[in-house]
Amino acid sequence: MGKFEVKQTKSGFRFNLKAGNGEIIATSETYTTKRSCLKGIESVRKNCAVAIEDQTQEGFEKVKHPKYEVYVDKAGEFRFRLKASNGEIIATGEGYKAKKSCLNGIASIGKNAPEAPIVEVEA
Repeated sequence: MGKFEVKQTKSGFRFNLKAGNGEIIATSETYTTKRSCLKGIESVRKNCAVAIEDQTQEGFEKVKHPKYEVYVDKAGEFRFRLKASNGEIIATGEGYKAKKSCLNGIASIGKNAPEAPIVEVEA
């Protein structure tokens, strides 16, 4: 089973959603308070089963928020970002060489986030 790891940084609080094997699936922005970080986790749980907007395809279909956006970064790797209903980015994924791996990362959020416990870790 996955888990959300919350840690304090120099500038605030962040979370990582980790799969059962310890791999980071998604990372948050830096929040100014622990409370807002925990709200971010709840937003990921609430929005983890939404549609995917595949921006790697020409003429892609726009999808309403909340949604995952799949795109290619400057390094040519596939990435995703999960956006809440207000359009704010609530989690991002690492760079993947293959789009299938990126889509597997999104599926892993849907599988792990709903029941993942929250664990505080030292920075």
